[in-house]
Amino acid sequence: MASPALLMRVVASAYSVAEKAATIVRNVMAAGDLGIVEKTGANDLQTKADRLVQMSICASLARKFPKVTIIGEEELSSDEVTEELIEDGHCEEILKKTCPAQYTGIKEEELVIWVDPLDGTKEYTEGLLDHVTVLIGIAYGGKAIAGVINQPYYNYEAGADAVLGRTIWGVLGIGAFGFQLTEAPAGKHIIVTTRSHSSTLVNDCISALNPDSVIRVGGAGNKIIQLIEGKASAYVFASPGCKKWDTCAPEAILHAVGGKITDIHGNAFQYNKEVKHMNSAGVLATLRNYDYYASRIPNTVKQSLVP
Repeated sequence: MASPALLMRVVASAYSVAEKAATIVRNVMAAGDLGIVEKTGANDLQTKADRLVQMSICASLARKFPKVTIIGEEELSSDEVTEELIEDGHCEEILKKTCPAQYTGIKEEELVIWVDPLDGTKEYTEGLLDHVTVLIGIAYGGKAIAGVINQPYYNYEAGADAVLGRTIWGVLGIGAFGFQLTEAPAGKHIIVTTRSHSSTLVNDCISALNPDSVIRVGGAGNKIIQLIEGKASAYVFASPGCKKWDTCAPEAILHAVGGKITDIHGNAFQYNKEVKHMNSAGVLATLRNYDYYASRIPNTVKQSLVP
């Protein structure tokens, strides 16, 4: 049997690497010393978990795929990573899937991996543990084509017998797995948006969409999960603040199940390695009915957000 295509090997490894990351996240929390550092302010935090997880993910994937470009959120010195942080396993189930024909010829140096070691750091420090995700997004030709989202604390309030944590993964042309795809209630306009980065513009934009309800949660990964599990119908964030490592993995998973994510103007995000990291024109994402929301974004909001 021919060996699996590079893309499937990268995704299968990223799956195991994300599971290892979740263990690190839980261990840091359990040990009680989060090692919190403010980066640019009180809403931009870094913890020991962010640092260890990024080292683990980047070193583990770089060891297996040395020519892939890996871009992580945290600026860390490239200290020698201890062996206990290295994960060299992979998910066999993923290797059994057939790689979409358009991706079978990809070379290592053509892939860019965008890593958010702990999306929802502020929520992590505040004990809102189900908001937290680990994001590994895989891009080719500037486009997000595969992603892994791990929720280290999925089920954490479900009692002692519940399995803690889950890993969601997806590849364009194959689909997305690890969750139950559900559409939001028909005819309801439920918007999910930021919890800790609100502004007049963010709120004006939401008001203009006349939603039935608004859910405010932390983490871009968590917000996309709200869409694919039918808890919200649109993710609207009319502000700079989101970065490429926040959106790459969630975008691949959302697109793999027929959803859509763009900036507030409707422009697709680009994920080639030279691109600027900030998504400066906000985020608009839906599983279904993208045009309904896109057509209702006020021009005043669009004029305020320059791509």
